[in-house]
Amino acid sequence: MAFRFGTRLWRAQRGATAITVAFFMTVMIGMSGFVVDLGHVAWVQRQLQSSADSAALAGAGEINCCSGTSKAVSTATLYSSLSGDKNVLPGITATFVSGYPALKCFTSTGISCTMGTGYDDANGIVVKEQASVPMWFASIFGITSIPVSATATAGVQGGPAKQVAVEIILDTTQSMNDPDTSCGSGQTQESCAQQGAKTLLDELTYQGAQVGLMTFPSPTTATVADDYNCSGTNPSIVPYASGDNYQVVALSNDFKTSSSGSNLNTSSNMVRGIGAGKTSSNGSCPGMQAPGGEGTYYAGAIAAAQANLVANAPAGYQKVIILLSDGDATAKSGSQISSSLAANQCAQGVTAAQAATTAGTWVYTVAYGSETSGSCSSDSSGIQACTAMQNMASKAAFFYADGMGSGSCTSSANPSITDLNSAFKSIGQSFGAPRLLPDNTT
Repeated sequence: MAFRFGTRLWRAQRGATAITVAFFMTVMIGMSGFVVDLGHVAWVQRQLQSSADSAALAGAGEINCCSGTSKAVSTATLYSSLSGDKNVLPGITATFVSGYPALKCFTSTGISCTMGTGYDDANGIVVKEQASVPMWFASIFGITSIPVSATATAGVQGGPAKQVAVEIILDTTQSMNDPDTSCGSGQTQESCAQQGAKTLLDELTYQGAQVGLMTFPSPTTATVADDYNCSGTNPSIVPYASGDNYQVVALSNDFKTSSSGSNLNTSSNMVRGIGAGKTSSNGSCPGMQAPGGEGTYYAGAIAAAQANLVANAPAGYQKVIILLSDGDATAKSGSQISSSLAANQCAQGVTAAQAATTAGTWVYTVAYGSETSGSCSSDSSGIQACTAMQNMASKAAFFYADGMGSGSCTSSANPSITDLNSAFKSIGQSFGAPRLLPDNTT
């Protein structure tokens, strides 16, 4: 009897165990399925955040891009996860939170919002996307979907806190008429320098940037328009003296028709001055010529550029000077330069550039055919042309050289950059780009 009782008990326990195992397996399968669902939710959240980041950055690149039209919100939408846009999520229907994307004027970033009539008058954008993620396994328990959202905040180009106001100084002395096939067949050093300046403008993705064009020798006020009116005529120039103007085109932000890529405004004097203003109606637009005649003296142009930036750069903008030259100051006393300025011309340039740096201006130099042998023609200190160009840069990373001169002037900070287009592209990139900001930015 005891044996039969034990058998019945064992059979009863076996049945209970089977029920228990079945119950726990059901729970475990359900939990595993729920974990899979949660993993899918986490994946969608990450993708939605990446989409919001991309949309905010793309929109920030178009803020204040062009007078009379606003492209920031439409561009942000284009890079969102909404149906039909560039970052759509498979199987997920995403929407914007009501009121977004929204243009913002942040006071803490130090960048002006006011650009004038027809612009966005903003310096940032906020994107908020949302979606409902369908549940696969959790729907068994009545959970059919889980909502997710993502917020991204981006500010316009301008580095950590500032937009840029740039004075480009291009050498137009006689030597700039020498051929240079490094930038194309039949090109001169002057046309290669202008191609470099065009590359810089292409790199500036935010049209709020202010750019001016200067040159040495100084053209007369009456003929300076010949440098940008597409006539191909040389302006008249004057011997170097204190107080020369050197300005060809004043600071302006009309050089682009849209923010990104090569969308230069051929009606802009800045664009015409660098030979990029050719249209079907004008046939050609050679830009600045190299009349020569007065030798090289860049100290006055540097000082004038700094004075123009102080007087005309918008409040809060980072002031920038970019000087392109071979660095050998050679103006002859009396006939080409006043006797008071004739001595130690390279050293004068270094002094003027360092004074601008001390005042907070970023000074970039591009040594074009600078020599490392011999000394500057006008200097008693023995300074070399390459060294002068290097010493004028605000810091090592702001010095570029093409390696063409005698002795191959090179930049230790930028050794791989040995052509003008790459140098100007690098300079443009160093100004910063649209950037993500904390979502609590005010």
